[in-house]
Amino acid sequence: MMPWAGEPYSAWRKVFPGRVASVPEVRAWARELLTGRVAAPALDDVLLLLSELAANAVAHSDSGRAKDGRLTVYLARTTTMVHAQVTDDGSVTSAPAVRVPEADDDGGRGLWLVDLLATEWGFQHDGPGRSVWFQLNNMQLRDIQ
Repeated sequence: MMPWAGEPYSAWRKVFPGRVASVPEVRAWARELLTGRVAAPALDDVLLLLSELAANAVAHSDSGRAKDGRLTVYLARTTTMVHAQVTDDGSVTSAPAVRVPEADDDGGRGLWLVDLLATEWGFQHDGPGRSVWFQLNNMQLRDIQ
């Protein structure tokens, strides 16, 4: 059962190529869908965390390693929350893990930010693929459109 079952909601899904250039495309797509439907401060958090998940999928999964790799982004919103999920092609060499970044690290903040800002988050393996999701609750959201 989806976390928004029984509530009115809007949901979207889009597949992107597993390449670095897809990260800003994911962000632009989500911004277009959610602008005017989610208050600006909440939208900034959603876009930041979604960008981190997309970047991680490209950098740490077969989505970014395989020529035909891809990632699928799911977004859903109700009047009180946004749920985002990125499904990638999986990896036998890495798994999602929160790592507290050192002051001089150039990267490694993705899941740390998700853990810090999201109401809930998690991951699951979907056959050979992997999905990482987050949810932001009790946000200043606009009426369902």
